[in-house]
Amino acid sequence: MNSGLREHSRTGLNADTLQRAIIDHLRYSIGRPASVLTPAHYYRALALATRDRMQQRWIASMQTYLDLSRKVAVYLSAEFLMGPQLGNNLLNLQIEQQARDALSALGQDLDEVLACEEEPGLGNGGLGRLAACYMDSLATLDRPAIGYGIRYEYGIFDQEIRDGWQVEKTDNWLDNGNPWEIAKPDLNFIVGWGGHTEQYLDEHGNFRARWVPRRFLKGIPYDTPIQGYGVNTCNTLTLWSARAVQSFELDAFNAGDYYKAVEDEVSSETVTKVLYPNDEPEAGKRLRLLQQHFFVSCSLQRVLHILEDVAERPVNELAEQFSLQLNDTHPSIGVAELMRLLVDERALGWDEAWEITVAAFGYTNHTLLPEALETWPLGLFAESLPRHLEIIYEINRRFLDEVRSRFPGDEARVRRMSLIGEDGGKSVRMAHLATVGSHAINGVAALHSELLKESVLKDFFELWPERFSNKTNGVTPRRFLALANPGLRELLDDAIGEGWITDLNRLRELEPFAEDSSFRMQWREVKRLNKARLAEYVLVTTGVDLDPNWMFDIQVKRIHEYKRQHLNVLHIVTLYNRLKQNPDLRIAPRAFIFGGKAAPGYFMAKRIIKLINAVGEAVNNDPHVSQFIKVAFLPNFNVKSAHLIYPAADLSEQISTAGKEASGTGNMKFMLNGALTIGTLDGANVEMREEAGAENFFLFGLTVDEVQRLVHEGYRPEDFVELNDELRAVLDLIASGHFSDGDPSVFAPIVDSLRSHDPFLVLADYSSYIECQQRVSEAWHDATAWTRMSILNTARSGKFSSDRAIAEYCDEIWGVRPVTVQA
Repeated sequence: MNSGLREHSRTGLNADTLQRAIIDHLRYSIGRPASVLTPAHYYRALALATRDRMQQRWIASMQTYLDLSRKVAVYLSAEFLMGPQLGNNLLNLQIEQQARDALSALGQDLDEVLACEEEPGLGNGGLGRLAACYMDSLATLDRPAIGYGIRYEYGIFDQEIRDGWQVEKTDNWLDNGNPWEIAKPDLNFIVGWGGHTEQYLDEHGNFRARWVPRRFLKGIPYDTPIQGYGVNTCNTLTLWSARAVQSFELDAFNAGDYYKAVEDEVSSETVTKVLYPNDEPEAGKRLRLLQQHFFVSCSLQRVLHILEDVAERPVNELAEQFSLQLNDTHPSIGVAELMRLLVDERALGWDEAWEITVAAFGYTNHTLLPEALETWPLGLFAESLPRHLEIIYEINRRFLDEVRSRFPGDEARVRRMSLIGEDGGKSVRMAHLATVGSHAINGVAALHSELLKESVLKDFFELWPERFSNKTNGVTPRRFLALANPGLRELLDDAIGEGWITDLNRLRELEPFAEDSSFRMQWREVKRLNKARLAEYVLVTTGVDLDPNWMFDIQVKRIHEYKRQHLNVLHIVTLYNRLKQNPDLRIAPRAFIFGGKAAPGYFMAKRIIKLINAVGEAVNNDPHVSQFIKVAFLPNFNVKSAHLIYPAADLSEQISTAGKEASGTGNMKFMLNGALTIGTLDGANVEMREEAGAENFFLFGLTVDEVQRLVHEGYRPEDFVELNDELRAVLDLIASGHFSDGDPSVFAPIVDSLRSHDPFLVLADYSSYIECQQRVSEAWHDATAWTRMSILNTARSGKFSSDRAIAEYCDEIWGVRPVTVQA
């Protein structure tokens, strides 16, 4: 081959060129002799080579948006749980096989190399993973977008299980560097904190205020390319890292005070040191507020810099050029910060600034739990952000005037809607600030959006019904099917073609195959191989040996009482009791698999993890019972392990109390991979059941209306215990210390909570759940019918693509249109 015609080693996509690129990076970027190279070195070299191939698309995308002045979506989120990047980027560049061949020629295995990637734990769970799915879809749909968040030096903790208890370990995800990011220290921005305000008259005699912060932080952006699938569009995720404005006090050092010399640098860098902590202690609250203000201020300053300095557009065109989306309440301080940047720093009049602010912001609510709606104690807020509090007071004054004019004499409504809460000490209500400061408010599932309008934001809906809409969540089929489930991907490609990967509604073409016995056999074989893959991981990780021929019943999600992992455990103990009492009983063999982290300060959630593991130990070590059921708790559930878990599930547990889960996205990932769902009519379960068909969904439990009625009438959990001998026996066995080496105190908090007040109605739903699980077991015995239901669940999961969800945001809220990038 003529060397002059060879592909460029930075951009070429064939296997030979990738091989040259890997060798170049091993030599020039990593600098290790061949004799000491490990798979981790090859991972880094391949990652850098892959980033090179994204680079021209990345720069072309940014330049295209600026040249055409197209509107750009700005997604503000305190969490981005991106997952491992290499496999996803190879998939989206469509060079997986070339990478495999290139590594093979170098004596390496791609799967072993992929396993070397350290996952950034930059999110607690669903909220951060949703943001990552949306970034993937925005790029794939050619929609201009920038994501802004925090570059936590230490992510969500790594979870270990010791003696059945959760133990938190530091997540050192940056120990070996991050090959995907590029630091841009020259694009830093300064953020204030604390201090006081001063009032003055400007040269026109107008009243003005200035903020005099007590301290300053410098925000350094780290940009990561987000490559779309099969397109040239490569958007940007910017994560901010805090630095000291002046990093080293030379005078102090010369005076011999080393600690004083670096004090400012250390305290500044603490701001983005760790994913925001449990916010119960005062120090935790203060840090969390500082983190949120820091990343939002940096992000808004950068947006204004792009608008005014790069695109050279006037600031009053902000809402025409950018759509700013608040992903839950964490970035809602942005409403006050943007007003400060417009009124204080650019001398706009209040009315003009407010019009720009409301037109620019949208707000996505992710919770119906009142305790999850962020509030800040007034004293803490005043001390930390005094100018922002003044702005919020002014927003509130004008807003409440509007409320009074619309609802004269209704002071109770005024108190409910005020941005300043009065109950239990004055506080700033961030959900109210986000709602008042946004032109569009949405929930994340049809049921959730209706409940928002009927409960936590009811007063606002009655004032501005036109601002409210629903945008049901979605998940990216690239990562959670094509990448995570290659066997199913190949089967789908052969059956219906490859178009489903960017048009998930094409999966409907699978429906006729549900009646094809040959296809059902292939479907079962793909599932069996996925289960064998997970079983191997479970054995290595936990020591529990699972049979891939058993039903894999899986519940993986954040551990929380409203998600009701303990209801699942009550079912396991019920089966345990039945098998102990009747040795001749035969049941469908079932492996119960759990995963998820409990917040470090969440006493009850951590005790539920202990209960799962304790029951698992008793079940797995019983020679008779373990012939029919086994229990495994997978530590440190994350995106990486999710690649193994979702494809292997037969049954997906989505059993939250009706009306408590906003949407869920794990439920969608299971459905996409052919799992059947047992669930309540909660969150997106409602729409999943509608899509799959009631006959392909295992429904149990109280509805939202029934939950509300039972609570209103005065729920007495002990009434349900008295009516159900099996439930009483299960609770008594746990309370006796049977699963805790005879110590009844270990699980007394769980049992006492259930029997005394049971806030999430576990006991009220127990009987229905057990009966439904019996139907699951009966269905499992008919392999043909089960496989047909599995195929139909995948075939009807198209609605739950993040491509559909993000297109709705772009078309109906943001006004962000597709832009074709020419690389």
